[in-house]
Amino acid sequence: MADKAPAFQAALLRADSFIARMKSLVGGKRKLSPLTPRLLSQLRRQLKDCAVGTGGEVSARSRAARLGETYLSLDAAGRHEFLRRIALDFGPDPAAVEAAHRAYQAAVGQPGQWDAEAALRAAMRSSRIRILTQFNALPQGVKFLVDLREDLLGFLEKDDELAVLDREMESRLTAWFDVGFLELQRITWNSPASLLEKLIQYEAVHEIRSWSDLRNRLDSDRRLYAFFHPRMPQEPLIFVEVALTRTLSGNIQELLDESAPVLDAGRADTAIFYSISNTQPGLRGVTFGNFLLKRVIDDLKRDYPQLKTFATLSPLPLFAAWLRQEPQVLAGLGMDLAQLASGEWARDKAASRRLRDPLEGLAARYLYLARKNGRPYDPVARFHLGNGARIERINWLADISPKGFSQACGLMVNYVYDPDEIESNVEAFVGEDRIAAAAAIRRLAKA
Repeated sequence: MADKAPAFQAALLRADSFIARMKSLVGGKRKLSPLTPRLLSQLRRQLKDCAVGTGGEVSARSRAARLGETYLSLDAAGRHEFLRRIALDFGPDPAAVEAAHRAYQAAVGQPGQWDAEAALRAAMRSSRIRILTQFNALPQGVKFLVDLREDLLGFLEKDDELAVLDREMESRLTAWFDVGFLELQRITWNSPASLLEKLIQYEAVHEIRSWSDLRNRLDSDRRLYAFFHPRMPQEPLIFVEVALTRTLSGNIQELLDESAPVLDAGRADTAIFYSISNTQPGLRGVTFGNFLLKRVIDDLKRDYPQLKTFATLSPLPLFAAWLRQEPQVLAGLGMDLAQLASGEWARDKAASRRLRDPLEGLAARYLYLARKNGRPYDPVARFHLGNGARIERINWLADISPKGFSQACGLMVNYVYDPDEIESNVEAFVGEDRIAAAAAIRRLAKA
């Protein structure tokens, strides 16, 4: 044991150095270097050592820390090459796969079939993930891998050869971030200030403008829930903001009004999910938002059994983009898209009255009928419909912020989650491509 102590201490120092560099990057203290030939040679040795994986936990920890330090020290071009080397140099050995496959084919129906199958699986297993999983030994290692995949996704847009690494990373992250491992937490004004700051930073739907704005969203008639991973305890993965109300809310300005009276939560009959934000771009393709809503609905029903309605107040983020592809529709409105997106017409009562019916009808058509690659055009609609909601109501001038006008001409939509209909709606949507919608929405869409 005494002989192992120096190695263990060295590994701890390496890990501390890695964590310090992670923190410096978060703080913006970046000193990045190009990948020189000498550094590339060093990188190849480090990657090979990690791929071979000799030694015990102490060695793995030290190797991962050194490799992480190398990656974090590189500029964008260097990181790109780093990821290319993992993707292209550490795949399965084609000759070994071919030999294992021949052996398996010969063993089918024989006593050694299952051993041959295991050998084939082992031959097909690449060293890429063996390299990356060693970061699990570090306190900040899982967060490092999530951020590394964010970099990878950016490089992937112009480098198709990285796709093989991305598929492996997505598969592994999906397993690591299985909903069974995640913890649902309610965040309150008494939560750590560092966590509250991250909510302000990560809010992706309705900007949190100030600390008083955040406090309003955490008041006694509001709830905010987030999923956390045990290895990223201070990093919310996704969070949802909820307002407890007496009616189906149809206006985000009123919902976020800091001067509005606080409702006695015991008198609320409706829960409005008005903002859902994914916080980690590196977890793209890893789905847990649907589980979040189901868990939150169960939590709210337990605490407030009088709640009857669970609904969203949601944006239509691609409505204006869809209108741009329908020039004949815009011609019928008598305005071009730039005029609609400016929102200036909303100050004119006559213009507002004239545009209301046609725009609401177009929004219903966009949500209920418009398709992209065979799926609903709107990404928010795909999310909620795929989770069992129904399209309930189009809301006129529900978001009059510049973002609300530029995205959706000021319109928003309510999706309703009826616990008695969720499962049947999911089955109809997935199996029959049938969208659940209120009768008024269907009439508007087909008018």
